[in-house]
Amino acid sequence: MKKVVFWGCLLLASCSPAPSSHPDVHYTVGTAWQVQGQWFYPREEFAWQGTGLAVRQNGREGELTADGEVHSMATMTASHPTLQLPAIVTVTNLENGRQVRVRVNDRGPAQSGRALALSTQAANLLGMGPDPAQVRIVEDESASRQLAEILPGGVALQIDAAPREQVVQSSLGGAGGVSVVAVGGGAEAPPTASGVRLADMPVAYAQGYAAPGMLWVETMDFTSRSAAMMQAGSHGGVVRPVMSGQSMMWAVRQGPFATISAADAALKRALANGLNGSHIVVE
Repeated sequence: MKKVVFWGCLLLASCSPAPSSHPDVHYTVGTAWQVQGQWFYPREEFAWQGTGLAVRQNGREGELTADGEVHSMATMTASHPTLQLPAIVTVTNLENGRQVRVRVNDRGPAQSGRALALSTQAANLLGMGPDPAQVRIVEDESASRQLAEILPGGVALQIDAAPREQVVQSSLGGAGGVSVVAVGGGAEAPPTASGVRLADMPVAYAQGYAAPGMLWVETMDFTSRSAAMMQAGSHGGVVRPVMSGQSMMWAVRQGPFATISAADAALKRALANGLNGSHIVVE
């Protein structure tokens, strides 16, 4: 792939103003939340991957995200319905082959049937227009686990042999754009929110090949093919094998649909039938 790097706010109309909120960066999974009648249940899933539709974020500049960062459309960030926060993912625009790496730091999108909401900076680099784009999302397991281990709220980072009143800094920017700073307190003190900052993700994209697909509504996943076939017989649809982490699952899908509006209508019907986990995928 060809990689292109942009610095500053070259792709934005203007640079963001200085944030007014005080950051409180921490690791979180969070509680169940609802959008347009559909419930989502956040969980730890460090090797998640999937396809779907991405949209542009509508968040308000300067407010705190779900993991305590200051929201900025000029950063390479995104919102996801269920991933632990923060998480590092690679997003590929299947319609044009563009690929970016972003930090998921908030809940969203604020619309059912959408897999990811991207900041203005990330959406521009992906070549997205105003409409939803077909995307593939792959989580970076190593970088995401590292964030969970070192941030407040996750596994406390132990700083061995740190004398009192001494400042010790460990740069971990290569994996997830993280710098941890511990000030005083001795070796037993974990980092506090004021001692952690998350460096901005690089403003860059890689160019690959376009691979658009058809839209499907995935209603349920099963470990048993026979159970999936029974579900498909009851509610309609086809059974397709899918990978979930390192495990093979059997997905019940309806479609394919040639347009987003047709997929949205099928998703609405599935949710009305009580299939709350239904979502749109691309294949």
